Amino acid sequence: MPEDTHPSTHPPLPPTTEDDRVSWLRLLRSRRVGPSTFYRLMGEHGSAQAALAALPDVAQAAGVENYSPCPEGVAQAELRAAKAAGARMICVGDPHYPADLQQISDASPILWAIGDLSILARPMIALVGARNASSLGLRMAKALATDLAARGHVVVSGLARGIDTAAHTATLEQGTIAVMAGGVDVMYPAENTRLAEDIVKTGLRLSEQPMGTVPQARHFPRRNRIISGLSQAVVIVEAAAKSGSLITARAALDQGRDVLAVPGHPFDARAAGCNMLIRDGATLVRKADDVIESLPNHDATDRAETDQQEMPLTPPPEPAADKRSLRETAALHSQILSRLGPSPMAEDQLVRDLKAPTNAVAPILTDLELDGRIRRQPGGLISLA
Repeated sequence: MPEDTHPSTHPPLPPTTEDDRVSWLRLLRSRRVGPSTFYRLMGEHGSAQAALAALPDVAQAAGVENYSPCPEGVAQAELRAAKAAGARMICVGDPHYPADLQQISDASPILWAIGDLSILARPMIALVGARNASSLGLRMAKALATDLAARGHVVVSGLARGIDTAAHTATLEQGTIAVMAGGVDVMYPAENTRLAEDIVKTGLRLSEQPMGTVPQARHFPRRNRIISGLSQAVVIVEAAAKSGSLITARAALDQGRDVLAVPGHPFDARAAGCNMLIRDGATLVRKADDVIESLPNHDATDRAETDQQEMPLTPPPEPAADKRSLRETAALHSQILSRLGPSPMAEDQLVRDLKAPTNAVAPILTDLELDGRIRRQPGGLISLA
């Protein structure tokens, strides 16, 4: 069944009765129904009950025979498991549902939460990074998280080893949010069980997955887009060139969030992803002030006046004319990949089609080639790998 864009400005009314909650769960847990299909069906049929009744016909029209929606007993069992775990169901449109998350195109129709729901009303900043973090990276994550929490921001992370653990641990007293790849009642990794239990005393554990779900590889990218969707900005402390943290960064760019990164030594593979992000236009982070000043609601006028008093004879340098922002670079990546196929194409023709300067396209082609996404052919031709 095709996926549509979620009309986030007009979310469906949240369920108000037990029967409604069961119907929402059944619809969302039905085979081949993700967030976008959920919203489309709700928009077309007006309620989860009506959407469930229409679902077999919708599936048949899409070429899926003998389709059955999620059984009522499965949804009832999930509700019982949630009650036993002390989890609350937060549906899109509910007053507790995070406003920033609701604005993304594939916002989770249902979130399970354990902990203090009031924390969702506070401004949030995501802080993520490598699982095999260095000692310096862990100290940096702790310092950033501590300072951001002291300034009233909730630190959001993924409860993973390394940087995530340092960020959560540093902000337990102020309250932190752990977005989990599996069920909100499944402690993963097991070594963070005590931390997960401590988080809910002042903060929150969140997940869109069914209760009892053991996380698998495919769940983590979906989890990452919730981490960025909750937050005003995403800070990457350490990340390899190919890592889950960079997936979070890409999700943040797609959602219109700011991406910031802590630089690292060029010989340290754990810093490669951060250094790439900074090269491509991400804000360089040395301390919490760099994060705060990048936020959309930061008072730029007051900051400029303060800077002028401190350095009256040193005007800020003009940005390079050909410097591309990280978001523009990410968009160019997508445009290049969407225009290429398995059949070779002339590189100069691609540049003309993109209507972009050659010196902007060339380094991105090199990056994509190194990542194994494209292949160069003889005669100046390129194709998808």
